[in-house]
Amino acid sequence: MSSFGDINRINTNIQALDSQLSLNRINKGLAENQMRLSTGLRINRAEDDAAGYSIATKLNARVAGLEQALANVGDAKSVLEIAESSFDTVMDQLIEMKALATQAANDTLGSTERKFIADQIKALGNDINEIAAQTVFQDYQLLDGEVNAGGNSTFTNAFTLTFQVGERAQDTLGTSISAVNIAALFNTGAVQGVDANGANVAIADITIVQDATNVRGTFNFNDAESGDFRNFIGAIDKAIDSMAERVNEIGVAQSSLSLREVTLSQSISANSSAASRIMDTDFAKEQSESIRLQILQQTATSALAQANNGPQSVLGFLG
Repeated sequence: MSSFGDINRINTNIQALDSQLSLNRINKGLAENQMRLSTGLRINRAEDDAAGYSIATKLNARVAGLEQALANVGDAKSVLEIAESSFDTVMDQLIEMKALATQAANDTLGSTERKFIADQIKALGNDINEIAAQTVFQDYQLLDGEVNAGGNSTFTNAFTLTFQVGERAQDTLGTSISAVNIAALFNTGAVQGVDANGANVAIADITIVQDATNVRGTFNFNDAESGDFRNFIGAIDKAIDSMAERVNEIGVAQSSLSLREVTLSQSISANSSAASRIMDTDFAKEQSESIRLQILQQTATSALAQANNGPQSVLGFLG
Protein backbone atom coordinates (compact mmCIF):
# COMPACT_ATOMS: atom_id res chain seq x y z
CA MET A 1 0.00 0.00 0.00
CA SER A 2 1.13 3.58 -0.61
CA SER A 3 2.84 5.43 2.24
CA PHE A 4 2.97 9.07 3.28
CA GLY A 5 4.61 11.17 0.53
CA ASP A 6 4.27 8.59 -2.25
CA ILE A 7 1.91 10.87 -4.15
CA ASN A 8 4.78 13.34 -4.61
CA ARG A 9 6.65 10.84 -6.86
CA ILE A 10 5.79 10.48 -10.54
CA ASN A 11 8.16 7.77 -11.83
CA THR A 12 6.38 5.14 -9.75
CA ASN A 13 2.66 5.67 -9.13
CA ILE A 14 2.23 3.60 -5.96
CA GLN A 15 -1.46 4.45 -5.59
CA ALA A 16 -2.15 3.33 -9.14
CA LEU A 17 -0.29 0.06 -8.54
CA ASP A 18 -2.28 -0.58 -5.36
CA SER A 19 -5.56 0.20 -7.13
CA GLN A 20 -4.59 -2.06 -10.04
CA LEU A 21 -3.74 -4.92 -7.68
CA SER A 22 -7.07 -4.53 -5.92
CA LEU A 23 -8.91 -4.40 -9.26
CA ASN A 24 -7.15 -7.56 -10.48
CA ARG A 25 -8.17 -9.42 -7.34
CA ILE A 26 -11.75 -8.28 -7.72
CA ASN A 27 -11.79 -9.26 -11.41
CA LYS A 28 -10.41 -12.69 -10.51
CA GLY A 29 -13.04 -13.15 -7.83
CA LEU A 30 -15.76 -12.00 -10.23
CA ALA A 31 -14.56 -14.43 -12.92
CA GLU A 32 -14.63 -17.32 -10.42
CA ASN A 33 -18.08 -16.22 -9.26
CA GLN A 34 -19.37 -16.20 -12.85
CA MET A 35 -17.82 -19.64 -13.42
CA ARG A 36 -19.66 -21.04 -10.39
CA LEU A 37 -22.92 -19.49 -11.55
CA SER A 38 -22.53 -20.80 -15.11
CA THR A 39 -21.55 -24.37 -14.16
CA GLY A 40 -23.60 -24.71 -11.00
CA LEU A 41 -20.50 -26.09 -9.25
CA ARG A 42 -18.73 -24.58 -6.29
CA ILE A 43 -15.61 -26.60 -7.10
CA ASN A 44 -14.68 -26.51 -10.79
CA ARG A 45 -10.97 -27.36 -10.39
CA ALA A 46 -8.98 -29.14 -7.73
CA GLU A 47 -7.34 -25.84 -6.75
CA ASP A 48 -10.74 -24.44 -5.72
CA ASP A 49 -10.89 -26.90 -2.80
CA ALA A 50 -8.42 -29.78 -3.03
CA ALA A 51 -9.81 -31.73 -0.05
CA GLY A 52 -13.42 -31.17 -1.06
CA TYR A 53 -12.68 -32.20 -4.65
CA SER A 54 -11.08 -35.48 -3.49
CA ILE A 55 -13.94 -36.29 -1.11
CA ALA A 56 -16.61 -35.48 -3.68
CA THR A 57 -14.85 -37.59 -6.33
CA LYS A 58 -14.93 -40.62 -4.02
CA LEU A 59 -18.58 -39.99 -3.22
CA ASN A 60 -19.47 -39.73 -6.92
CA ALA A 61 -17.61 -42.97 -7.62
CA ARG A 62 -19.60 -44.65 -4.87
CA VAL A 63 -22.87 -43.29 -6.22
CA ALA A 64 -22.02 -44.65 -9.69
CA GLY A 65 -21.37 -48.09 -8.18
CA LEU A 66 -24.58 -47.96 -6.15
CA GLU A 67 -26.64 -46.97 -9.19
CA GLN A 68 -25.25 -49.91 -11.17
CA ALA A 69 -25.86 -52.22 -8.20
CA LEU A 70 -29.48 -51.04 -8.17
CA ALA A 71 -29.73 -51.93 -11.86
CA ASN A 72 -28.17 -55.32 -11.05
CA VAL A 73 -30.87 -55.93 -8.43
CA GLY A 74 -33.52 -55.21 -11.05
CA ASP A 75 -31.91 -57.71 -13.42
CA ALA A 76 -31.66 -60.30 -10.63
CA LYS A 77 -35.35 -59.92 -9.83
CA SER A 78 -36.12 -60.41 -13.52
CA VAL A 79 -34.15 -63.67 -13.53
CA LEU A 80 -36.03 -64.96 -10.48
CA GLU A 81 -39.37 -63.87 -11.95
CA ILE A 82 -38.61 -65.90 -15.08
CA ALA A 83 -37.82 -68.94 -12.93
CA GLU A 84 -40.92 -68.40 -10.77
CA SER A 85 -43.16 -68.19 -13.83
CA SER A 86 -41.81 -71.52 -15.07
CA PHE A 87 -42.22 -73.02 -11.58
CA ASP A 88 -45.91 -72.09 -11.66
CA THR A 89 -46.34 -73.81 -15.03
CA VAL A 90 -44.54 -76.93 -13.80
CA MET A 91 -46.76 -76.99 -10.71
CA ASP A 92 -49.84 -76.89 -12.94
CA GLN A 93 -48.46 -79.86 -14.90
CA LEU A 94 -47.87 -81.84 -11.70
CA ILE A 95 -51.37 -81.07 -10.43
CA GLU A 96 -52.85 -82.34 -13.70
CA MET A 97 -50.55 -85.35 -13.48
CA LYS A 98 -51.92 -86.13 -10.00
CA ALA A 99 -55.50 -85.93 -11.24
CA LEU A 100 -54.68 -88.41 -14.01
CA ALA A 101 -52.86 -90.77 -11.64
CA THR A 102 -55.86 -90.66 -9.29
CA GLN A 103 -58.10 -91.53 -12.21
CA ALA A 104 -55.84 -94.42 -13.26
CA ALA A 105 -55.80 -95.76 -9.68
CA ASN A 106 -59.52 -96.49 -9.91
CA ASP A 107 -60.39 -100.10 -10.80
CA THR A 108 -63.25 -98.97 -13.01
CA LEU A 109 -60.72 -98.55 -15.82
CA GLY A 110 -59.26 -101.26 -17.99
CA SER A 111 -55.64 -101.71 -19.06
CA THR A 112 -56.25 -99.94 -22.38
CA GLU A 113 -57.66 -96.86 -20.66
CA ARG A 114 -54.77 -96.84 -18.20
CA LYS A 115 -52.35 -96.93 -21.11
CA PHE A 116 -54.00 -93.83 -22.53
CA ILE A 117 -53.60 -92.10 -19.16
CA ALA A 118 -49.99 -93.31 -18.89
CA ASP A 119 -49.24 -91.82 -22.30
CA GLN A 120 -50.79 -88.53 -21.18
CA ILE A 121 -48.73 -88.49 -17.96
CA LYS A 122 -45.59 -89.22 -20.00
CA ALA A 123 -46.45 -86.30 -22.29
CA LEU A 124 -46.90 -84.03 -19.24
CA GLY A 125 -43.47 -85.13 -18.03
CA ASN A 126 -41.96 -84.28 -21.41
CA ASP A 127 -43.68 -80.87 -21.19
CA ILE A 128 -41.99 -80.29 -17.84
CA ASN A 129 -38.65 -81.11 -19.45
CA GLU A 130 -39.38 -78.66 -22.28
CA ILE A 131 -40.19 -75.95 -19.75
CA ALA A 132 -36.83 -76.60 -18.07
CA ALA A 133 -35.03 -76.51 -21.42
CA GLN A 134 -36.70 -73.28 -22.55
CA THR A 135 -36.37 -71.29 -19.34
CA VAL A 136 -33.31 -69.34 -20.44
CA PHE A 137 -31.78 -66.00 -19.40
CA GLN A 138 -28.61 -64.74 -21.12
CA ASP A 139 -27.84 -68.24 -22.43
CA TYR A 140 -28.22 -69.75 -18.92
CA GLN A 141 -30.68 -72.65 -18.66
CA LEU A 142 -31.99 -71.75 -15.23
CA LEU A 143 -34.00 -74.88 -14.45
CA ASP A 144 -31.57 -77.57 -15.58
CA GLY A 145 -28.96 -77.09 -12.88
CA GLU A 146 -25.35 -76.43 -13.80
CA VAL A 147 -23.86 -78.46 -16.61
CA ASN A 148 -21.04 -80.67 -15.37
CA ALA A 149 -17.53 -80.16 -16.72
CA GLY A 150 -17.90 -83.18 -18.98
CA GLY A 151 -20.47 -81.48 -21.21
CA ASN A 152 -24.23 -81.74 -21.62
CA SER A 153 -24.51 -85.39 -20.56
CA THR A 154 -25.33 -84.74 -16.89
CA PHE A 155 -26.62 -81.93 -14.72
CA THR A 156 -26.16 -81.02 -11.08
CA ASN A 157 -29.09 -80.48 -8.73
CA ALA A 158 -29.06 -76.67 -8.77
CA PHE A 159 -27.98 -73.65 -10.74
CA THR A 160 -26.04 -71.23 -8.53
CA LEU A 161 -26.22 -67.48 -9.07
CA THR A 162 -24.24 -64.73 -7.36
CA PHE A 163 -25.70 -61.24 -7.68
CA GLN A 164 -23.55 -58.11 -7.23
CA VAL A 165 -25.90 -56.00 -5.12
CA GLY A 166 -23.51 -53.32 -3.86
CA GLU A 167 -20.57 -51.17 -4.88
CA ARG A 168 -18.05 -53.17 -2.83
CA ALA A 169 -16.64 -56.52 -3.88
CA GLN A 170 -18.14 -58.26 -0.84
CA ASP A 171 -21.64 -56.90 -1.45
CA THR A 172 -23.08 -60.02 -3.05
CA LEU A 173 -26.19 -62.13 -2.68
CA GLY A 174 -26.07 -65.79 -3.60
CA THR A 175 -29.01 -68.00 -4.46
CA SER A 176 -29.53 -71.33 -6.16
CA ILE A 177 -32.34 -72.51 -8.39
CA SER A 178 -32.97 -76.21 -7.96
CA ALA A 179 -33.24 -78.21 -11.16
CA VAL A 180 -36.74 -78.86 -12.44
CA ASN A 181 -37.08 -81.83 -14.76
CA ILE A 182 -38.41 -85.34 -14.46
CA ALA A 183 -35.09 -86.81 -13.31
CA ALA A 184 -34.69 -84.09 -10.64
CA LEU A 185 -38.29 -84.31 -9.39
CA PHE A 186 -38.66 -88.12 -9.39
CA ASN A 187 -35.02 -89.38 -9.50
CA THR A 188 -33.96 -92.09 -11.94
CA GLY A 189 -34.80 -95.77 -11.94
CA ALA A 190 -37.93 -97.06 -10.24
CA VAL A 191 -40.17 -94.24 -9.04
CA GLN A 192 -40.28 -94.05 -5.24
CA GLY A 193 -43.95 -93.94 -4.34
CA VAL A 194 -45.97 -94.31 -1.12
CA ASP A 195 -48.21 -97.29 -0.44
CA ALA A 196 -51.55 -97.37 1.34
CA ASN A 197 -49.80 -97.58 4.73
CA GLY A 198 -47.72 -94.48 4.04
CA ALA A 199 -44.49 -96.44 3.60
CA ASN A 200 -42.02 -95.66 0.81
CA VAL A 201 -42.06 -98.23 -1.95
CA ALA A 202 -40.32 -98.54 -5.31
CA ILE A 203 -42.75 -98.82 -8.22
CA ALA A 204 -41.14 -101.33 -10.56
CA ASP A 205 -43.67 -100.76 -13.35
CA ILE A 206 -43.20 -96.96 -13.36
CA THR A 207 -39.60 -95.90 -13.95
CA ILE A 208 -37.63 -92.84 -14.99
CA VAL A 209 -35.31 -93.46 -17.91
CA GLN A 210 -32.29 -91.16 -18.24
CA ASP A 211 -29.59 -91.58 -20.86
CA ALA A 212 -27.34 -89.52 -23.13
CA THR A 213 -30.21 -88.71 -25.47
CA ASN A 214 -32.60 -87.74 -22.71
CA VAL A 215 -30.63 -86.29 -19.82
CA ARG A 216 -33.74 -84.77 -18.21
CA GLY A 217 -35.42 -88.17 -17.88
CA THR A 218 -38.73 -89.50 -19.14
CA PHE A 219 -41.47 -91.73 -17.73
CA ASN A 220 -41.68 -95.39 -18.73
CA PHE A 221 -44.88 -97.24 -17.87
CA ASN A 222 -44.61 -101.04 -18.05
CA ASP A 223 -48.18 -102.40 -17.78
CA ALA A 224 -48.79 -100.39 -14.62
CA GLU A 225 -51.89 -101.47 -12.70
CA SER A 226 -54.22 -99.49 -10.46
CA GLY A 227 -52.08 -100.29 -7.42
CA ASP A 228 -48.99 -98.89 -9.18
CA PHE A 229 -50.80 -95.65 -9.93
CA ARG A 230 -52.07 -95.56 -6.34
CA ASN A 231 -48.48 -95.62 -5.13
CA PHE A 232 -47.52 -93.18 -7.88
CA ILE A 233 -49.86 -90.57 -6.36
CA GLY A 234 -47.50 -90.39 -3.37
CA ALA A 235 -44.53 -89.82 -5.68
CA ILE A 236 -46.37 -86.95 -7.36
CA ASP A 237 -47.21 -85.47 -3.95
CA LYS A 238 -43.48 -85.50 -3.12
CA ALA A 239 -42.73 -83.76 -6.39
CA ILE A 240 -45.38 -81.12 -5.63
CA ASP A 241 -43.87 -80.59 -2.16
CA SER A 242 -40.45 -80.28 -3.77
CA MET A 243 -41.77 -77.65 -6.17
CA ALA A 244 -43.35 -75.78 -3.26
CA GLU A 245 -39.92 -75.66 -1.60
CA ARG A 246 -38.41 -74.29 -4.80
CA VAL A 247 -41.05 -71.57 -5.00
CA ASN A 248 -40.36 -70.71 -1.35
CA GLU A 249 -36.62 -70.40 -2.06
CA ILE A 250 -37.37 -68.06 -4.97
CA GLY A 251 -39.65 -65.99 -2.75
CA VAL A 252 -37.02 -65.64 -0.03
CA ALA A 253 -34.42 -64.51 -2.59
CA GLN A 254 -36.87 -62.02 -4.12
CA SER A 255 -37.64 -60.61 -0.67
CA SER A 256 -33.91 -60.12 0.00
CA LEU A 257 -33.48 -58.36 -3.34
CA SER A 258 -36.42 -56.06 -2.62
CA LEU A 259 -34.81 -55.12 0.71
CA ARG A 260 -31.50 -54.43 -1.06
CA GLU A 261 -33.39 -52.29 -3.59
CA VAL A 262 -34.71 -50.04 -0.82
CA THR A 263 -31.32 -49.87 0.92
CA LEU A 264 -29.51 -49.00 -2.31
CA SER A 265 -32.00 -46.25 -3.16
CA GLN A 266 -31.51 -44.69 0.28
CA SER A 267 -27.71 -44.95 -0.03
CA ILE A 268 -27.75 -43.31 -3.46
CA SER A 269 -29.83 -40.44 -2.10
CA ALA A 270 -27.61 -39.93 0.96
CA ASN A 271 -24.31 -40.05 -0.94
CA SER A 272 -25.60 -37.82 -3.74
CA SER A 273 -26.73 -35.30 -1.12
CA ALA A 274 -23.29 -35.35 0.54
CA ALA A 275 -21.51 -34.83 -2.80
CA SER A 276 -23.92 -32.02 -3.67
CA ARG A 277 -23.19 -30.14 -0.46
CA ILE A 278 -19.49 -30.22 -1.32
CA MET A 279 -19.58 -29.60 -5.07
CA ASP A 280 -22.72 -27.66 -5.93
CA THR A 281 -23.10 -23.88 -5.92
CA ASP A 282 -25.37 -22.05 -3.50
CA PHE A 283 -26.96 -19.73 -6.09
CA ALA A 284 -28.43 -17.29 -3.57
CA LYS A 285 -25.02 -16.83 -1.95
CA GLU A 286 -23.18 -16.57 -5.27
CA GLN A 287 -25.65 -14.03 -6.66
CA SER A 288 -25.19 -11.84 -3.60
CA GLU A 289 -21.42 -12.21 -3.96
CA SER A 290 -21.69 -11.26 -7.64
CA ILE A 291 -23.44 -7.98 -6.82
CA ARG A 292 -20.84 -7.17 -4.17
CA LEU A 293 -17.96 -7.84 -6.55
CA GLN A 294 -19.53 -5.78 -9.34
CA ILE A 295 -19.83 -2.80 -6.98
CA LEU A 296 -16.23 -3.25 -5.85
CA GLN A 297 -15.14 -3.52 -9.48
CA GLN A 298 -16.70 -0.16 -10.26
CA THR A 299 -15.19 1.55 -7.19
CA ALA A 300 -11.76 0.00 -7.88
CA THR A 301 -11.92 1.20 -11.48
CA SER A 302 -12.79 4.69 -10.27
CA ALA A 303 -9.98 4.59 -7.71
CA LEU A 304 -7.50 3.52 -10.40
CA ALA A 305 -8.58 6.41 -12.62
CA GLN A 306 -8.08 8.85 -9.76
CA ALA A 307 -4.70 7.31 -8.91
CA ASN A 308 -3.55 7.73 -12.51
CA ASN A 309 -4.44 11.44 -12.33
CA GLY A 310 -2.70 11.90 -8.97
CA PRO A 311 0.85 12.68 -10.25
CA GLN A 312 -0.46 15.66 -12.19
CA SER A 313 -0.75 17.51 -8.86
CA VAL A 314 3.07 17.71 -8.88
CA LEU A 315 2.76 20.31 -11.64
CA GLY A 316 1.58 22.71 -8.95
CA PHE A 317 5.09 22.72 -7.48
CA LEU A 318 6.43 24.04 -10.81
CA GLY A 319 3.94 26.92 -11.13
